[in-house]
Amino acid sequence: MSDYKTLFSSFNLGSHSLRNRIVMSPMTRNRAIGNIPNELMAEYYAQRASAGLIITEGTAPAPEGLGYTRIPGVFSEAQVTGWKLVTDAVHARGGKIFVQLMHTGRVGHRDNLPEGAKLLGPSAVPMPGEMHTDTKGPQPYETAQAMTSGEVDAAVESFAHAARMAIRAGFDGVELHGANGYLIEQFLHPHSNRRDDAWGGDVSRRHAFAVEVARRTVSAIGGDRVGIRLSPYGVFNDMPPYEGVDESYLALTDSLAKTGLAYLHLVNHSAMGAPAPPDSLVDAIRARWKGALILSGGYDRDRAERDLASGRGDLVAFGRPFLANPDLPARLQRGIALQGPDFSTFYTPGAKGYTDYPTAT
Repeated sequence: MSDYKTLFSSFNLGSHSLRNRIVMSPMTRNRAIGNIPNELMAEYYAQRASAGLIITEGTAPAPEGLGYTRIPGVFSEAQVTGWKLVTDAVHARGGKIFVQLMHTGRVGHRDNLPEGAKLLGPSAVPMPGEMHTDTKGPQPYETAQAMTSGEVDAAVESFAHAARMAIRAGFDGVELHGANGYLIEQFLHPHSNRRDDAWGGDVSRRHAFAVEVARRTVSAIGGDRVGIRLSPYGVFNDMPPYEGVDESYLALTDSLAKTGLAYLHLVNHSAMGAPAPPDSLVDAIRARWKGALILSGGYDRDRAERDLASGRGDLVAFGRPFLANPDLPARLQRGIALQGPDFSTFYTPGAKGYTDYPTAT
C-alpha cells in the first residue's frame, strides 16, 4: 500500500508514473465502425487524458469476443493501426492508457460476430433478454456453444496475443475484464460454468481460466503492464448471487496475487442496482492484495478521498462523470459543477454525446 496524499497526488503503478489517482473507468461506447478504432475515438480519449490512467472500453482479444455491435478488437493489424491513433493522441497530452481486454463469451449474437466466429461460453446455458444488432435491431440472446478444451486454451492464448498486439499499438498496459458477466467471470460463476473438466466444478477449477489468463498475459508483456477487473456481487449479464461468493473471491485474490499482476480493479455495482460487496470482503481483499487496488462504483470526490485516506484503495475509478466532463480531474479539484451526460447517445455512432461536451476551462 502506498502512502496516502490526496486524490490529486501522483502514484507509481508498476513502472508507470501517474499524474493523479483518478482513473477513467472502461465504458463501452460502440463507436468502432467495423470493430476498428478510428480518429473520432482518438479525439474522445485524448480529451480525457488528464486522468491519471485511462482504461479503454472493452476490447475483444479474438473475433469470438465481439459480441456487441461496433466494439473494437485488438487482434488484427488494422486494429493495431487504429489503436495507434488513440495511444499517440493520449500520450501527446501526457496521459497513460491501458486497453481493457473483454471477451464477451456467451453475451452476444451471431449477427454481431465476424464471419466464421462462433458464439462460445463455458457451458451451453441460455441467457434471458435481448441483444441489439445493427442488422435486425433487438434480437433474443442465442445460447452459446459449450467450449471444447481446445477452444478454452485458444481463448486463454488470445488474451496473451492481444496483450502483445496492444503493446505494439502503443498501450501502456492491459486490463483483463473479469467482471460484468463476460467470459472470465462466466468461468468463475457456478451459474454459467457447469463444466466437469479441469475448467469447472469446484472453486479452484472455476478459477483456473482467470488465473491462467493472468499468468499467460503477464508472461507475454510483464506484470507491471497487467491488471484485472473483478465485480463480486455484480449481477449484470445473468450473474445471480450464489452461496460462498466471499470465500470464492478471497481464494481468487490469493491465486491472482501469485501471478504478478500490477493491480486489482474492484467494482461495486450497487449504484446500478446490484448488491454492494460487504465492507468486510473489500477490507479482506485489501489485506491480501499487495499490489495496487483500484476502487470503482458511484464515487464522488468526498467518498474517494475518504477511501484513499483510510487506505482502502490506492486509486479511484470514475465512469459516467467522465462521459460529459472530459476535464473531470480539474472540475473535481476546483469544485466546479459537473455536467450530466446524454443517455440517448451512450451507444450510438457519431460525435454527438461523445466528443462534443465542453470543458470548464
